[in-house]
Parts: sequence; C-alpha cells; structure tokens
Amino acid sequence: MELRKLGKSDVKVTPMAFGAWAIGGWMWGGAEEKAALGAIKAALEAGITTIDTAPVYGFGRSEGLVGKALEGIGRDQYQILTKFGMNWQTEEGEYFFDSEDMEGRPFKMYKWASKEKVMQECEDSLRRLKTDYIDLYQIHWPDATTPISETFEAVERLMEQGKIRAAGVCNYSTAQVEEALQTVQLASNQVPYSMINRGIEKEVVPQAQEKGLGIIPYSPLQRGLLTGKIKPGHQFNEGDTREGSLYYTDENIRRTQALLDEIKPIADSHNATLAQLVINWTMHRPGVACVLAGARNQQQVTDNARAFSFSLSKEEHDKITAAADRFSLAEK
Repeated sequence: MELRKLGKSDVKVTPMAFGAWAIGGWMWGGAEEKAALGAIKAALEAGITTIDTAPVYGFGRSEGLVGKALEGIGRDQYQILTKFGMNWQTEEGEYFFDSEDMEGRPFKMYKWASKEKVMQECEDSLRRLKTDYIDLYQIHWPDATTPISETFEAVERLMEQGKIRAAGVCNYSTAQVEEALQTVQLASNQVPYSMINRGIEKEVVPQAQEKGLGIIPYSPLQRGLLTGKIKPGHQFNEGDTREGSLYYTDENIRRTQALLDEIKPIADSHNATLAQLVINWTMHRPGVACVLAGARNQQQVTDNARAFSFSLSKEEHDKITAAADRFSLAEK
C-alpha cells in the first residue's frame, strides 16, 4: 500500500489508519478484547499499518490492546500515532466535562498538558504500547491552563530523546497552530471531518497546506451515520454518546440518507458500499494525509480496507462533492 509523508516529518503513514477509539470501549458501549485484537491484526494484514490511539480511549485499554496485538512484530512494520493531554486522575488542568468510567463511576475530565504531565504521559504510553518510540505524538485537545510553548518544549525534548519521531496537534484552531509552530515543527493537525462536516475546508486545510502539515480527519463516516445503516428512531447501546448528538436527530438522519441515496449509484458502479465510497472520497480530499477509520472487529476492518480497491474518476469525485455541497444540517 502507498505510504504518504506526514507533513515535513520523516514519518510515512498509510492513507487510511486504524482508529482505535472504539476498541477502548468507553463512550462506545463496550468492546470485546478478542475482537479488538483480531481487528488490529486484520488491519496489518490488509496493509493498514498506521494505528491511531490515545490513553483516554478506555483509560489505557486501547493503548494496551494495541501493544498486545503488535507484540513480536518488527517495529518498522507499523506506525503508532497516540496522544497526550487528557487527565481523569486528578482535578488539574482545564475542566472539560463530567462523565462515567467503564464501571459507571462518575469523574471529571480535564485537559492538562504541563511539561511534567507530557513527559510522564509519554512514558506511560510507551509502556502500554510495548515500544521504544512513538511515530506521531499529538496533543489531544488544547489546554488553556498551560502555555502552548511549555507544552511543545516538552514535546521537543521527547523528540531529542528519540522517544517520539514527530509532533502533532488535534482539534487546534489556526491561531493555536501558529503559536505551536513557534516552538516546534508540527507534522499534522487531527480534526473532525466528513462529507457532512466540512468546516475545516475554510481555514484549517489552507493553513495546513501553507505550513506543511498533513490533515488527519477523524470521524469520516460521522461515527457510522454515513454508512447508511442508521435510520430514524435508531436505538443506541447504553453508554453510546452518539445518542443525543445533533447529527443523530431523526431529521438529520433523513437528510443524510437523502445525500447517500444520491451518491449510491456511484458506489454500486464500483461494487462498493456507501462507507467504502465515503472513505475513498475523503482520502483524496485536498490536504488529507491519513483518514482514521475505526473498527471493532475483523469484518469491519475488511470492509474499510475495500475502500482501496477502486479509483474514482474526477467526474465521479466532483459529483460526490457537489452532492455534499448541497447538504445542510438541521438545527435542533
């Protein structure tokens, strides 16, 4: 499978990465370990060698599963993208939200990226991932309580120590990216982006192209909505945070389905599913380096990987884009 250079760094990634949020279980209604390990191994077999995870995905569980699945495989055979800057152990940092852990116990989540916290988180991630280095180390969310320069001085130190290969950000505004670039060269900005959520095209993507950052879109299927399998009145599992989201109102599910109905003939012409078509389109959008596609089991990985099995003509790509241009989200 082709590898794409991530920004100005030496890190190369596959156009699609295995998104390991769901296998952590938390906020996704639980996850089975055997299925998760099988999913990661299936991704490697399909040529998807880039894996994106984070400590907060299942409170270390996702990273631990990734480390377990990759144990014994040559380190040059895969790329690990993980994150830092989320704190659920203490009430330090910028308050983010209230939630419940895997056992239903309440806690508060904070965004915290002080120098000491960053250094310690890296050590913890290396241990869980069973590796000596991380290919891309990304701040998960901006932390208003810590100067950006302090955060990225720590990241730069980790690069000097050889514990990480490249630095990235997630959910950063263009102003925050500019400030971070004063301390370290960033390789990427990971942001939400899908066929029905394209706000980054206005400023974030142009900045990334100008400054030499790769865009890493997450939720390209809008957490399952763009598969076409979710219908009005859908019942989510307990603990699944998609319930109550603006995108999952019955009206927006109907609007999304209308868009999918319009582009389905293109998917059919390639013997592809709607999800495969959407991922393929997203991989070839301007500025995109690597699309995150989550999976909880081997079958979902196999389905995602088929997005590589066909090529869209310029006319087809333009038709899909035009249909997406006509989509609008209904407010509650």
